[in-house]
Amino acid sequence: MDQMKRFAVYYAPRPGPLAERAAAWLGWDGASGLALPQPALPGLPRPVADLTADPRKYGFHGTLRAPFRPASELAANDVAAAVQALAARLAPVTCDGLHLENLHGFLALTPTGCEAALLDLAAAVVEGTDALRAPLTGAEIARRRPETLSTRQRDLLARWGYPFVMEEFRFHLTLTDRLPADQAGPVARVLDDHFAPALPRPFIIEDLCLFGEDAEGRFHLLHRYALSG
Repeated sequence: MDQMKRFAVYYAPRPGPLAERAAAWLGWDGASGLALPQPALPGLPRPVADLTADPRKYGFHGTLRAPFRPASELAANDVAAAVQALAARLAPVTCDGLHLENLHGFLALTPTGCEAALLDLAAAVVEGTDALRAPLTGAEIARRRPETLSTRQRDLLARWGYPFVMEEFRFHLTLTDRLPADQAGPVARVLDDHFAPALPRPFIIEDLCLFGEDAEGRFHLLHRYALSG
């Protein structure tokens, strides 16, 4: 754990059909730290590996606190203890379910029926983990392309280290890279069929998952803490 370059707080499903199907689709299981063979599904315009290069290194997850470098005075165990304590104060969020959505060119599963509660949870996680992160460097700010952000998003980046938090937050479980317009439809139809048997109803966010980024840029599930507040 001390060898991790960055940490993040994510939602990740507990072991079961959704976790298994999503890990196979992306080709990376963050819980086991293993690369997986990806399925050969009919109807796709390209091989699955070509559609999932960006999300593969992160694994299947929903971001609550985006990846951050820990503050210089903190050890990995300090980060873990803080996330564990935070999870003990916060309650689970129950959503009606998940559906597939095209988010500006990439396909993701998004929840329904829990928008306000999920915004509150995400804001609490951002606030509760802010002291854990090192200040952004100039290079890290530049990678967020602030010239493409709104004034509010630039303010959020400066205050919280990430532009898509608070009212700009949108919970999603990414499944593909950004796709050309003529490919998004066919891929969505295949994904609808592939994931339909595994989508839970209700969909419950019941843990804070601490992930770490290794030297090769792959994210690993380090700890799972139940939301028990």
